[in-house]
Order: sequence, then C-alpha cells, then structure tokens
Amino acid sequence: MEHTIDRRAFLRLAGLGGVAYASGLAGCAGALTSNKDFYFVQLSDAHWGFEGPPNPDARGTLPKAVAAVNSLAPEPDFIVFTGDLTHTTDDPVERRRRLGEFKRVVGRLHVQEVHFMPGEHDASLDGGAAFQEFFGSTHYTFDHKGVHFIVLDNVSDPAGKIGDAQLTWLAADLGKTDANLPIVVFTHRPLFDLYPQWDWATRDGAAAIDLLMPHPNVTVFYGHIHQENHHMTGHIAHHAARSLIFPLPAPGSQPKRTPLPWDDAHPYKGLGFREVEAQQHGQAYLLQELPVGRGAS
Repeated sequence: MEHTIDRRAFLRLAGLGGVAYASGLAGCAGALTSNKDFYFVQLSDAHWGFEGPPNPDARGTLPKAVAAVNSLAPEPDFIVFTGDLTHTTDDPVERRRRLGEFKRVVGRLHVQEVHFMPGEHDASLDGGAAFQEFFGSTHYTFDHKGVHFIVLDNVSDPAGKIGDAQLTWLAADLGKTDANLPIVVFTHRPLFDLYPQWDWATRDGAAAIDLLMPHPNVTVFYGHIHQENHHMTGHIAHHAARSLIFPLPAPGSQPKRTPLPWDDAHPYKGLGFREVEAQQHGQAYLLQELPVGRGAS
C-alpha cells in the first residue's frame, strides 16, 4: 500500500529540519482562505550525468527527490524544474542521452503538470537545440489560478544574456497582462548581479527587471547557485533554490566556486527542493525547503 505524507507534516514526521520563508505584498501569510490558493514544487540543478565527488550518490539523488515529491499530500498543482537538468558535455550524442535519461526518471512523478526550463549546462553549447527536442520551448508563459507565470531563458546564449528578441517578447507579454495580476518569473541565473565573478548574474537582467517593475506583484524563482538566497530589487523578491546534486559556497566566501564537500554524517546536507504555497490570490507566497532524503539538513 502506498502512503503519502501531508506536506505540512513532512519535516516533522521525518525528523528533519526545514526553512519557511514568507514573501509577497499581501503581508503575513495566513490560513488558506480562497479556492484559488494553491501550491507548487520547485526543483533545480539535478545535473544528471555528473559523476564523482562530492556526491557519491549522483545517480540516486534525483530519484530520491522524485520519491519525496511523490510522498507529498495533497499533490502540488504543478512542478517546475529551474534548469541544469543535466550536466554539461561537449558530445551532442551524450547530451541527448542524458536529457532522455533525465526525462525518464522525472516521468515517475505523479503530478501530471510539469514545467521545464534549461540551465547553461543543458543549453549553452548548442543554443538549446537538444533541450527543445525533449522539452519544447526554452521560454514561454502559462496561467494558473489567477497567477501569470513567465519562464525566461537566460542560458541558451553562451554570453549569459536574455537577448533583445526575448526581451521584446517579454515586453509584449507584459503589455497585455493586467497590471494588478500577480506574476511569477522562473529563470535559471539570477536576474540581478549577485556575484558576476562566479557567473551569478544575467548580463541584461536589469532590462528584464525594468520591464517587470511597473507590475506591483512580481516574484522571481531561480536556481544556478545551488543554495538558498533571498534578495529584493525594489518590490520584486528573488528566491534561489537548493540543488539536487551538490551545494556551492556563499557568494564570494572563498576564492573559487568549488562545491562544498560531502558530509558523511549528514548525507544530502544542503540539497533539497522547495514547495511554494500561493496565498490570497497569489499575492503572497509561503516558501518551505524540503530535504532530498532522511538525515538531510
């Protein structure tokens, strides 16, 4: 018999630690009050195909995360992967093999609605061609229960830019979007200059932020930096997610951007995924970080 775990009880029953973070313009998050309230799950940076230190369970971590998400009850409305589905390779045949394997693993997810976007490891060497063969467009929009979602591609260009054509597309989309409609943006790299020395920035990200600024209810979720980070540009909140392969150091905390070592006493430490609960018609978000496996923190 298959058992599911209520998402609010998940950490307590597993004996694990977690972090909750409230974000939005509607004030403190409270009890669900509308049938338009919902939640989704964000996963990021699986790097399927990576082998070796610092993760001795490189091929097991993603399946464990899939199982953990499947244990949540009720099921999330949808799931989004914010890039670096696979680990980079110069071989286009190997790139497609990894993308195909990744797709088969995440095909075990119970949730029917799953959204994908590339990271630079998936797309920068071929302009996103292989990614599109498996997952479709690298940038797009969708709407869900009164929230407008925008997926931006800031990785297919090897220079780390969104590009003029996509910025024009974004401007057109925002131009026909009600100014008061809550907007959630998914991207891989941060749109702001978090730490450009480590490629933790988007070269024309400021242009995207300028386009978003006239809209009062905007939140950005991204990956790439393999750790939690919360930042504000004006009224826009930006939230980075943990990875599913290895954690990276805090911005500028050490000379090089090398992965943090594996902790045998606390396996999967620093790895995990996130649930995002949209409240009050999507104008406030309650974030909760969940671990990959038992014993993680």
